[in-house]
Amino acid sequence: MAASAVVIGAGVAGLTTAVCLAESGMDVRVDADQPPGATTSAAAGAMWDPYLAEPRDMVERWSRETLTVLNELSVDAQTGIQLVEGTHESRIPRDMPEWGSLVGARMCPAEDLRQGYAVGWSYRAPLVDMPRYLDYLVRRLARAGGRMRRHHYNTLDEALCEAPVVVNCSGAGARFLADDASVEAVRGQLVVVENPGVRSFFCDDTPDAEELIYLYPHSDVLVLGGTADHGNWEQRPDQAAAQEIVRRCAAVEPSVAGARVLEHRVGLRPVRKRVRLGEERHEDTLLLHNYGHGGAGLTLSWGCAREITERVRTAVGPTRATP
Repeated sequence: MAASAVVIGAGVAGLTTAVCLAESGMDVRVDADQPPGATTSAAAGAMWDPYLAEPRDMVERWSRETLTVLNELSVDAQTGIQLVEGTHESRIPRDMPEWGSLVGARMCPAEDLRQGYAVGWSYRAPLVDMPRYLDYLVRRLARAGGRMRRHHYNTLDEALCEAPVVVNCSGAGARFLADDASVEAVRGQLVVVENPGVRSFFCDDTPDAEELIYLYPHSDVLVLGGTADHGNWEQRPDQAAAQEIVRRCAAVEPSVAGARVLEHRVGLRPVRKRVRLGEERHEDTLLLHNYGHGGAGLTLSWGCAREITERVRTAVGPTRATP
């Protein structure tokens, strides 16, 4: 059965966009060559954090809107979203990031900082168990009448005959699907261990740090990170990198040193100088792009998806109301 809108990609950007379109009254199909559980989104830590995304003004607006939605969804345990307290800390003096005001961040007293850190700020923010959250989005899409199909497109031209509206949410794959050489993969690897009792998140926010250090608690598991390897498209875990991740995290939180490793995850962050969110006409088809979110796919997801939905409404007119 033909759809009125096809969304390419089953990561957090694609699924959120599909949910918004379906709940606006459109007949939506998600076409993806990988299921949600095999996407970069499923490999993410993940928490609300505007990381590796530009332009700043748009990122702030999309981030703020997404923060509101994630906070609202956190009351439902089925979403996998928790509101967790924690800190970002820097080994050198620096100003608090501008986004700190969105989460009510406050400077840490010197005595509360981890050893070796010069400044930090504490706040409460959504921390998301991404496999559970992606499952929630799939269920929500189905409730709105949307559906999913495993399908690979070699080019966007192949998709233009599939529906009057096509939304490209292909992440790092847009480098090939959309022939966009400005998209760069920044490989992220993390380690999931049994949680030894850590209840607050921690992130090293030292400017220009060569290595990432973060700890994200999800009840009985703890996510340790990470890496940011520019131009690396390898998706198999690197054992040496994993050992180094655990070593760095244990230096901050000694209790993780002996924690049992449960899983290794690898994802390719779709980094671009600017998030690509816009539309173009191809005869009778409206093609929209929603990719290049860097390390902030979750953080920008609802803001970008709602803008896509509004652009579709403006271009094609109102759709039927959702029952």
